[in-house]
Amino acid sequence: MTSIEGVLLGMGNPLLDISAVVDDAFLAKYDLKPNNAILAEENHIPMYEELASKDNVVYIAGGATQNSIRVAQWMLQIPRATSYMGCIGKCRFGEEMTKSSKLAGVNVQYDVDDKLPTGTCAVCVVGDDRSLVANLSAANCYKTEHLKKPENWALVEKAKFIYIAGFFLTVSPESILLVAEHAAANNKVFVMNLSAPFICEFFKDPLEKVLPYADFLFGNETEAVTFSKVKGWETENIEEIALKISQMPKASASRKRIVVITQGADPVIIAEDGNVKQYPVIPLPKEKLVDTNGAGDAFVGGFLSQLVEEKSIAECVRAGSYAANVIIQQSGCTYPPKPDFQ
Repeated sequence: MTSIEGVLLGMGNPLLDISAVVDDAFLAKYDLKPNNAILAEENHIPMYEELASKDNVVYIAGGATQNSIRVAQWMLQIPRATSYMGCIGKCRFGEEMTKSSKLAGVNVQYDVDDKLPTGTCAVCVVGDDRSLVANLSAANCYKTEHLKKPENWALVEKAKFIYIAGFFLTVSPESILLVAEHAAANNKVFVMNLSAPFICEFFKDPLEKVLPYADFLFGNETEAVTFSKVKGWETENIEEIALKISQMPKASASRKRIVVITQGADPVIIAEDGNVKQYPVIPLPKEKLVDTNGAGDAFVGGFLSQLVEEKSIAECVRAGSYAANVIIQQSGCTYPPKPDFQ
C-alpha cells in the first residue's frame, strides 16, 4: 500500500445542502418530482428562502463529490487521506463549508469567487424520497486556472485515485479531461459517476468524451436506463446495460472498466470483464430509515475507502453498503464520529 496522505482526490460542485421535510403540495408548487435531481431555474429561486424558514431545516456541507470524499475520509480515519477541489463564494456559507470540511479531515482547496455566493442545494424530503434542486451559483465558476496552480496540480500528482461525479460536467469538462488524461498517462485509477438522468440526456457529449477514461463508473438504476435510452440500446435490463457500458472503448488498456449500479434496497450490480455479479445490500427496517439523501454518495465514499486500500471488489461493495446504511439512518449526508466497519 502506497502512502495514504492525499491518495484520493475529488473534484466537483461544493454546495451547502439546505435540507427540510416538505409535503407533496410543496413539490407540486415548484414542479418537482420525488427522487430526482435537477438544476434550479428561475421558478425555483423562492424555494430556498421557504425551505430556510422551516423549523426542521438542516444545513450540511454537500455536493455529490464532496459528500463521497467526506464519507471516504470518515471511513479511512486518516487525516488528509483525501483532497477536494471546487468553487465556493466569498461568503458566510463558504466559510461554513470550509470549516466543516476541514473538521472532517479533508484537505480542501477551494477556488473562491468574489462575485457569486456559495452554491446551495435544496433537499426536499418527502417520506423516504428526496428531490434535489441545485443552485450552483459560485460552484458554476470553477476555472481550469485554479487546477493548474502548482500547489493544486500537486494534489493531482499526489493522488492515486481520482473521483468526479457527472454533475461537474455541467461546470468544467476541460478540468475533468485534464485530470482524466493525467490518470491514464500515469496508470492511476479514474472514477466517474453518471449522477443524474439529466446528465445522460443533456450533457451526453461531454460525458462521451470523458467515459473512455473511466476505470470505474457508478450510477443508479434510473440513470442506467436513461443512459441506455440515449444510446439507443433498446434495453431496460440493468445487468445488460452495466455490461454494455463496461465494454465501451477505453483510453488506457492497463485495466478493464468496472461498472457499479446501485438499486436502492435491491442488490448492487457489478459488471466486470464480461461478467455480471449481484451483491445484496444491508437490509434496514423501515422504521429506522430517516432519509435517503446522500445514500448514493455515501455508497461511493465507502466503496472508494476500500478501493484505495487495494481491497477486493466484494469488500468495496460491503463498505459502500455499510456507509449508505449508516447515512440513511441520519438526517442528510451525516455520520457518527467513528465508523464501526469491520
